[in-house]
Amino acid sequence: MRNIKDIKSIIIKVGSTSLCDEEGHIDRERVLKIISQIAELKRSGYQVALVSSGAIAAGVGSLGLASRPSNVPQKQALAAIGQAGLMGIYEELFGIFHLKCAQILLNHEDFDDRKRLKHLYDTMNALKEYDVVPIINENDALSVQEIKVGDNDTLGALMVPVLEAQLLILVSDIDGLYTANPKEDPNAKLISYVPKITKKIMSYAGDSSSKFGTGGMATKLKAARMVNDYGSHMCIVNGNNPNCILNAFKDEGTWFNGSEGKNLKAREHWMAYRAKPKGTIIVDQGCKDAIKGYHVSLLPKGILDVTGDFMRGDVANVKDEAGHLIARGIVNYGSEEIRLIRGSNTSEIERILNYKYYDEVIHANNMYVYKGEE
Repeated sequence: MRNIKDIKSIIIKVGSTSLCDEEGHIDRERVLKIISQIAELKRSGYQVALVSSGAIAAGVGSLGLASRPSNVPQKQALAAIGQAGLMGIYEELFGIFHLKCAQILLNHEDFDDRKRLKHLYDTMNALKEYDVVPIINENDALSVQEIKVGDNDTLGALMVPVLEAQLLILVSDIDGLYTANPKEDPNAKLISYVPKITKKIMSYAGDSSSKFGTGGMATKLKAARMVNDYGSHMCIVNGNNPNCILNAFKDEGTWFNGSEGKNLKAREHWMAYRAKPKGTIIVDQGCKDAIKGYHVSLLPKGILDVTGDFMRGDVANVKDEAGHLIARGIVNYGSEEIRLIRGSNTSEIERILNYKYYDEVIHANNMYVYKGEE
């Protein structure tokens, strides 16, 4: 049963395949079909934000290129060229329905840095007050591997807490989640409702057959987990189906129920998914058992090693000796300080460093503990 009664804010992510023709160029008719459904949702009283791919495809079309280049600088240049053209199309077609839109370009650092994230919250709230539809995309023209979100399925999921959205709709080129690849297995069945993401559900993920997109089913399931853990819902629909977005409220595609998620608070969700760890703290078995069993603070005594360079206030991973992720949290000491006090009792911190901030390297209140899902 799809629970839609409490949905007020919706994020719609549209992939390149839902915006492009067979040659990979932006198709205005396809874009118009998406916008008309957004306009219907707006008329029904929903807050709507759009996460849109298609900048590189628009750049390819603008320059009349035969194909998409593989060279990274060329793709970044095409993103810069295409983003302007793509927004021009959006502005024109949204205007048909007397709607205003705004461009938001982001990278992972905008979610990682708490000051920048606060500015993002403020901007999105102001756009809501102006009743403007935000059109969000990764800043591909300037992105490098270290700061990339990577795909717009993930970007859509990262925006859910920012917009306090109750539903993320992924408009893709597949009907939803199947028990197997429907192109290879005639017995594959479409799963219309997922009450909770389990290891079995994750096992159904396969590679994307999309020619133009970057997000396969595994990426979509990871996005679903992020969304569900915030207590929100997600739905995958096929952009080739008429009114696929509106029909997500009925029986279209695959619905991932958020009611059975962890309902993480915004701070916990930020640590678990949005903050980018600057390093890793490796702990012994006793420390691991205490953290996972009782969610206690991380003390210097149980620390074996530190990798990476980070400062006080950064986010770091906590792993066991085998490299398994245990937790993630905000550190009270920098990496060099932790190297000095590792294995020591809390009473020795001040003697070793000549100062002392806290007994805890990571306080339990500033730590998210993974329960076997990673």
